[in-house]
Amino acid sequence: MSENPATPETLAAVADATGADAAVTAAATAAPAAAPRRGKPMFPDGTGPAADPAGSHHERRIRSFQPRRSRVTASQGDALRRLWPKWGVDVDGLSRLDLDAFFDGRPVVLEIGFGMGEATAQMAAAAPETGILGCDVHTPGQGHLLGLAERNGLSNIRVANGDAIILLREMLAPASLAGLRVYFPDPWPKKRHHKRRLIQPEFVALAATRLAPGALVHCATDWEPYAEQMLEVLSAEPALENLYPGYAPRPDFRPLTRFEGQGLDKGHTVHDLLFRRRA
Repeated sequence: MSENPATPETLAAVADATGADAAVTAAATAAPAAAPRRGKPMFPDGTGPAADPAGSHHERRIRSFQPRRSRVTASQGDALRRLWPKWGVDVDGLSRLDLDAFFDGRPVVLEIGFGMGEATAQMAAAAPETGILGCDVHTPGQGHLLGLAERNGLSNIRVANGDAIILLREMLAPASLAGLRVYFPDPWPKKRHHKRRLIQPEFVALAATRLAPGALVHCATDWEPYAEQMLEVLSAEPALENLYPGYAPRPDFRPLTRFEGQGLDKGHTVHDLLFRRRA
């Protein structure tokens, strides 16, 4: 999944963009909470995200991610305990998710891999009429995004915990999404790990069935070989059409993240890809 590390500077930028106060910056420096002992649930009372929501209900296969239930800060843990019952959902694959009810009738964009959530919060603030369902497995990032949503009055953010493929295949109805965003997924640079990359023909074919006609697919990466694979795979999907002859110019609605800035500082070229679901 994408890595968008939280810093006081990036949180302050979100605060400026959404009118939040200095509590956003303070949250970034909160003392870390004690990590649970191995084998002990982080939220044993069920008030937060489950460690393995799909459990043994679904097939074992190569994953594009590594679950990261790492240490959470006190503020992140508090946000998870208070807000998860209302704004969170575990991807257990056992029931269909009612997006209309979950997002109060808004059109919904699925974002896979939101890191610490600063960019997600900025996009939600810029488009309050659109719901954003962020899917990730990073517990601190889940708590951080929920805290940002609350502090900035962003009622259009929901968080899904678990495998995005199970979410798409088992829990979302056909043609139910207004868009799909995959920003800076793990490039799995070693050749023997390429099979772990998220953007594969099978994944794109599945995602296309969950997109409504006209829905936008937006991917971005600073890893050149992965960008080439993305372009090849997306172009080969008959249900999608490229909005540009090749790579797209960086759209204004995608915020510049600290993670992206680090790549640019290293001389990496960021590639955006914009495809649309055919009617």
